[in-house]
Amino acid sequence: MTTDPAAAPDWEKRFRAPRVSLPDWAEDAPDRSLFVSNATGTYELYAWDRASGRQRQVTDRPNGTTDGVLTPDGETIWWFSDTDGDEFGVWMRQPFGGGEDEPAAPGLAPSYPAGLAIGRDGSAVIGRSTDEDGTTVHLVRAPGAEPVEIYRHRESAGVGDLSHDGTLIALEHTEHGDAMHSALRVVRPDGSTVAELDDTEGGTKELGLSVLGFAPVAGDTRLLVGHQRRGRWEPMIWDPVAGTETPLPIDLPGDVGAEWYPDGSALLVEHEFEARSELWRYEPGAAAPVRVDTPAGTVSGATARPDGTVEYLWSSAAQPPVVRSTSGAVVLDPPGAKPPPSVAVEDAWVEGPGGRIHALVQKPATGEGPFPTVFEIHGGPTWHDSDAFASGPAAWVDHGFAVVRVNYRGSTGYGRAWTDALKHRVGLIELEDIAAVREWSVASGLADPERLVLAGGSWGGYLTLLGLGTQPDAWALGLAAVPVADYVTAYHDEMEALKAMDRTLLGGTPEEVPERFTASSPLTYVDAVRAPVYISAGVNDPRCPIRQVENYVDRLAARGAVHEVYRYDAGHGSLVVEERIKQVRLELEFALKHLGGGPVQGA
Repeated sequence: MTTDPAAAPDWEKRFRAPRVSLPDWAEDAPDRSLFVSNATGTYELYAWDRASGRQRQVTDRPNGTTDGVLTPDGETIWWFSDTDGDEFGVWMRQPFGGGEDEPAAPGLAPSYPAGLAIGRDGSAVIGRSTDEDGTTVHLVRAPGAEPVEIYRHRESAGVGDLSHDGTLIALEHTEHGDAMHSALRVVRPDGSTVAELDDTEGGTKELGLSVLGFAPVAGDTRLLVGHQRRGRWEPMIWDPVAGTETPLPIDLPGDVGAEWYPDGSALLVEHEFEARSELWRYEPGAAAPVRVDTPAGTVSGATARPDGTVEYLWSSAAQPPVVRSTSGAVVLDPPGAKPPPSVAVEDAWVEGPGGRIHALVQKPATGEGPFPTVFEIHGGPTWHDSDAFASGPAAWVDHGFAVVRVNYRGSTGYGRAWTDALKHRVGLIELEDIAAVREWSVASGLADPERLVLAGGSWGGYLTLLGLGTQPDAWALGLAAVPVADYVTAYHDEMEALKAMDRTLLGGTPEEVPERFTASSPLTYVDAVRAPVYISAGVNDPRCPIRQVENYVDRLAARGAVHEVYRYDAGHGSLVVEERIKQVRLELEFALKHLGGGPVQGA
């Protein structure tokens, strides 16, 4: 292990280089901002007074903190306090300028968070989720006041937004039982219903809705929502008081999201298509949106400022992230060494059993294929890999591996039908797409068929273990981080919101559809696994709990299968930089030991 940071290899430098998130800002005090940074070696919240330039660290916890919200007046920071990454905890408050932390809603017991909206009058709407109660939503009318429950249901739900004057609350819910497609309800602070918007038709139709935000103007009851009525995510304006819906002529391919400009006069449109993203400005009533100039790559977040400029977090696979402004300035440049660049991605389109599959490919800058190749499978599953900077894949490229990332069926960004194809044959559908891309990679001369690595975290870790068992001759090695390994036990141990998602994906509980859980569980195929397996798991993980991982490991050990397990004291991943580096190093060492190759750089 390298002790001198300056002498460390590039792959370590990418992890250690200071990074910042897109700064959030207080609606009524826009000079006051909140962002996340790893400047101390752990991802924590930071306050930034733009007028004075002063920055200070807000949180300081061994396992890091990333969930925080500014009150509209900018006077207070709310942050979520869990225990060692278990995601179960309470909201805390701290003055923007610094001071003691205190419970933000002392009358509420710990829970999983389910949304938060803070009003200009000091009130707060807090969503909670527990295994015992399902989802509850509570109104706290003033700091320290007794919480009042205004919503309760067994199925998953969440707080979407609070109107400018605090008289309307937008909720997303899945009372119809389809956790992949939410309906909307707008209620008053007393919990009474103002209006409903439901595109699922009681769960018989698979169309979702999402809350994008109330108009940021006093007396304006318009709500920006996302819908799927034309086969993709796109915005429209719904006025729950007037009962009107206004479609928007934003005819862009792929998925489209939006948020309001601060004066409510226009929308900042975020467009995702084929693993890239871009920004547009749309003024309601106009014939079409106008492009906001950004470089090719991925915009991971954007916000319109009161002066009309747009700030956005941008990166590409080759270039590290930076917070830019349409004014041309770098908005927030962390001090310290910059992360070394990596190599650009190439697009691959492969015909698969469910349609054309998009994959992103990175190759070492020197040498000729076929290369040892890592199939780095994304989590979610409703997520997608994009042309964005990622230190993990870059580390493999540095060590002579090609990296292939597959946006399998279930991924977002390719239309509703592609995302919703992931039903009932869960896991097996995604692996069909991965197999098609694997065959292309070998036939094209990119990948060495004897040195193919299946790897991923979370849902990607699940697909890794499932793939090693159902496609045992295809893979030379498996690397699974925080995986689902025993689907039945995982269901019974995971947080309630994920139970709801699994019921939607598989069509019921393990007791109701046991054959589907059996067919989709890596544990079913563990005795067929031939490749060496490396598994890492957080002992406090509420999403892929440790007990079901241990069940899988015990089965590997019982038959003497080649495997290694690394357990660490955190939840669903780590926010500690050195811990992340350690985990990548262990994976590299395991792969190079079993596939051949030189030592890990810097080890």
